[in-house]
Amino acid sequence: MRVTIRLFARLRDIVGAAELDRTTPDEATVQRVWHDLVAEFPDAAAYAGSVSVAVNAEYARMDTTVRDGDDIAFLPPVSGG
Repeated sequence: MRVTIRLFARLRDIVGAAELDRTTPDEATVQRVWHDLVAEFPDAAAYAGSVSVAVNAEYARMDTTVRDGDDIAFLPPVSGG
């Protein structure tokens, strides 16, 4: 199935794009999508313990099952004022 991955802040810099289209196995979880992303872009692993995730613009957990056509956003912590 196909999903869209949206990346923000430092993750966008690491990947070099704000959005990626990827194929993932049926019944994959957000964790699987994250794992595949880190396999492709190892520097993203630094954010594994602090990244927030949203599926279809709703905050979600890593164990959330994704569906064909889902929009998955990975949001690293941000700082500033």
